[in-house]
Amino acid sequence: MLASPLCISKENLISLSTPSTAIILGIDPGSLKTGYGLIESSGNRLRFLECGTIKTGGGALPPRLKIIFDDLRMVVQQWSPDEMAIENVFLARNPDSALKLGQARGAAICAVTMDNIPVAEYTANQVKQAIVGKGHAAKAQVQHMVKILLNLNEMPQSDAADALAIALCHANTRKTMTELTSKASERYPADVLGAIRGRRKKRFTL
Repeated sequence: MLASPLCISKENLISLSTPSTAIILGIDPGSLKTGYGLIESSGNRLRFLECGTIKTGGGALPPRLKIIFDDLRMVVQQWSPDEMAIENVFLARNPDSALKLGQARGAAICAVTMDNIPVAEYTANQVKQAIVGKGHAAKAQVQHMVKILLNLNEMPQSDAADALAIALCHANTRKTMTELTSKASERYPADVLGAIRGRRKKRFTL
């Protein structure tokens, strides 16, 4: 079932420098608990929208996957996110756990891609590096930094905080790529960039 989301009534903004506006859905998948978090990246600001945890309970796996799929479909229909970011599969010591995690990821990805929403994947270490500055940071550190970065009134639950961290990691990646593209466009006219891409394409297809 879909847990009550954490919603903050006040405007929660932090400074960024990206010209585009996008609602980003971050997902921390799990067969028992799947966290989700939504932020809006608009110009040089980030705004917290909502986060929560989908709890599937015990029992057979197929009904739990359906809960993940159905509840994320509701989230997508409510917020219409522009992009989704999800944690990549890690190498678990228990093969059964890794298999269930992969299936939970699949249910989450299918729920989002039904609306043709682009999906980005990040490892846990990439997310922690982007949010905390250390690839092996503890969960408590991630929660703390998410609270600070989004100026939240309260600490998000662990799975929801991880999902927000994934969304923030993606927002940072978008910002970097946008800045690089902008600088390249400023330095080289469009016809020059087109000619360069054409030469590279020819070189690699010979």
